[in-house]
Amino acid sequence: MADVLTIGVNGAGGRMGQRVVALAAADKGLAVKAAYESAASPNLGRDAGELAGIGKVGALVASDVVEHVDVVIDFSTPEGCMTILKQCASRGIPLVVATTGLTEQQREHVKEAAQTTAILMAPSMSLAVNIAMKLVADAGRALKNHSTGVDVEIIERHHRFKEDAPSGTALKFGEIVAGVMGQEKHVHGREGRTGQRPRNEIGYHALRVGDNVGEHTIVFGLLGETLEVAVRGQSRDSYAAGALTAAKYLATKKPGLYTMADALGL
Repeated sequence: MADVLTIGVNGAGGRMGQRVVALAAADKGLAVKAAYESAASPNLGRDAGELAGIGKVGALVASDVVEHVDVVIDFSTPEGCMTILKQCASRGIPLVVATTGLTEQQREHVKEAAQTTAILMAPSMSLAVNIAMKLVADAGRALKNHSTGVDVEIIERHHRFKEDAPSGTALKFGEIVAGVMGQEKHVHGREGRTGQRPRNEIGYHALRVGDNVGEHTIVFGLLGETLEVAVRGQSRDSYAAGALTAAKYLATKKPGLYTMADALGL
């Protein structure tokens, strides 16, 4: 790997893509060499730095991977992710998949592509979120056999523009809890006369408000006391910085599927 890591950004014109470009341009160890958007994007041909509001960086937005970069970061849509996935796999370019809302079939495509190139896929690029996931797993293991039983609810808040609910991060928290505590039922919101809460379920509640960049609260409810693990994002830069950390980690890795826990040494 060269002294300066070259990166491509898929979804360069989006809110997250712009912040990845801006933070990468400010990092002396990185160079934004390529930027991608869909073939129908009005941003094609524009400089990614100008889209990010930092001036030209020399990377014009294109719809295809035409030159080699050390690693690509994908903050786009599920459809955009599948397009860049195929191109990176065919060229052996490592890919950080930060796009959420993938279907199970699309996630299988990611796993298949990991056989030919290094891929890091995570529901959140945030350092704080990934540490919270570890804490939640620890709490779940400690509370699994509590004598009075434990009710687990997951509350998440995001901006009004987010298209998937609950968030991929909330679902991952639920997967972690169920993996260590054994809940088999996942309920999304409640309405009407639902009866007493069963022991084997996890409840999810999604709020969409203003420009909230992301909050997650995992509630462990016991009789007589409550434990909450909460993580709140104040800026999209936390996710962009995490994606760059993932890119630096992934660039030298062999083909395979990696996680943020791998990149952060958790």
